[in-house]
Amino acid sequence: MSFNPENIAILGASGAIGSAFTKRLPEKYPHASIFAFSRNRQHRIDYSHEESLDEAAELSAKEKPLDLIIVANGILHDEGLMPEKSLRDVSAEKFQRIFEVNTITPALIAKYFLPKLNKEKPSIFVALSARVGSISDNQLGGWYAYRASKSALNMIIKNAAIEVGRRNKKAIVIGFHPGTVDSALSRPFQGNIANGKLFTPEYSAERLLIIMENISPAQTGKCFAWDGKEVLP
Repeated sequence: MSFNPENIAILGASGAIGSAFTKRLPEKYPHASIFAFSRNRQHRIDYSHEESLDEAAELSAKEKPLDLIIVANGILHDEGLMPEKSLRDVSAEKFQRIFEVNTITPALIAKYFLPKLNKEKPSIFVALSARVGSISDNQLGGWYAYRASKSALNMIIKNAAIEVGRRNKKAIVIGFHPGTVDSALSRPFQGNIANGKLFTPEYSAERLLIIMENISPAQTGKCFAWDGKEVLP
């Protein structure tokens, strides 16, 4: 597929992978308009208020429809919140926090941004997911809230792809598993990573760009890993 976006929105632009996209996309598509949204950047956004999401979508599509939307929001842990090793560690607080960032926020972003996708040529909406959200691939257990939040995100991606596809045949809605990226999110868990499997944010961003250049509308609704292989449900 020939993919040359002219108008791009990046959500979660201050995170490790979001920042990598914010740096790389202007280099790859120098003539594109790029709107990088985060709580800290020039284009500020409050993910907890739908009015802010609506305003961001309107701003980014004011001059022309969006060709590429990247949702890079995500959380695995923060101060006082770590992935569960067993059911003893499960709490409502953890589930609420993890689902708020990993599932609810991307769903609300989709609500306001997907209608802004270009209908005249191929356009892509991609949300960062994770292989641990695959039910069929789960061999280790644990990480209850995080796994469940990514499984739910993958269902939202599938649902959105079906709905958008009815009105916009050229739109592609996918999830992307970036691999284990050297970032604050993965840092406490890097000790068990095999050699060569800890990626820089820039590498993962580049791998997604390769996938986007080779994807077709027939693959909408699926989740792909950094190596281009489909992540099974």
